[in-house]
Amino acid sequence: MTAVDPPASAVESVVDRALAEDAPWGDISSEAAIPADATATARVVSRSTGILAGGLALEIAFRHADPTLRVVRAHPDGTPLEPGTVVAEIDGPARGILLGERVALNLAQRLSGVATLTRAYVDAVAGTSARIVDTRKTTPGLRMLEKAAVRAGGARNHRFSLSDAVMLKDNHLAVLTAQGLDVTEAIRTVRARIPHTTHLEVEIDRLDQLAAVLAAEPDTIMLDNFPLAELREAVALIGGRAITEASGGVTLDTVRAIAETGVDVISVGALTHSAPSLDLGLDIEL
Repeated sequence: MTAVDPPASAVESVVDRALAEDAPWGDISSEAAIPADATATARVVSRSTGILAGGLALEIAFRHADPTLRVVRAHPDGTPLEPGTVVAEIDGPARGILLGERVALNLAQRLSGVATLTRAYVDAVAGTSARIVDTRKTTPGLRMLEKAAVRAGGARNHRFSLSDAVMLKDNHLAVLTAQGLDVTEAIRTVRARIPHTTHLEVEIDRLDQLAAVLAAEPDTIMLDNFPLAELREAVALIGGRAITEASGGVTLDTVRAIAETGVDVISVGALTHSAPSLDLGLDIEL
């Protein structure tokens, strides 16, 4: 495993479900056409330029398709790819290679696409103090894998789940203030209910909300869909008393200007919800 690989157990769970979906009663094409004792060598090759991710998923897909296959990953996740770069080599029963091919490629292509788009965002803010992070806008069932792909692309992870940190959004605060508390009291009430080790983040979408939130001393203030001028003003008003996070509609065209306002973190849902798959192919020799 590499430093950015997701937990093997999470990958195995995804792979086993995918193989069961793709061949619920076996690969009848290969079983009808390929002799049971036929062996082959195959190479997974990049067809385009990008960043590799999903190498562990690719390896496990072939190993679970046929445990006798030999799978060698040529490069760790995070490696830049060019057309023709060999990603992995697989040797063994031809039927096993063909059974694992589509699941292995689907996962590696998807995850490499996430890593490739992530690297573009990271490169776009190079030289600033801003950190690019992902969101929970992930493909259901693939979150651990997609967040690992974000790391392979050079960015960081936001919270993995609703269980990881407290993030108070407008609806949370609306319910709390309906109980007769003002915003500052509401946030302090939440702080009193959670362990001292739990991170507390509060989202605002208007500059006039900032003073009341800042008075409650949250760990992070999320500045959602702020115009650049107001974002810069909010960062100055916070003055390092909380981590500042910009979010909402961030694109490659806008991320540099957002970073130059001085925010600490920029969360980008597009890393996982809008990444196109990277073109990888399998070349087989019988």
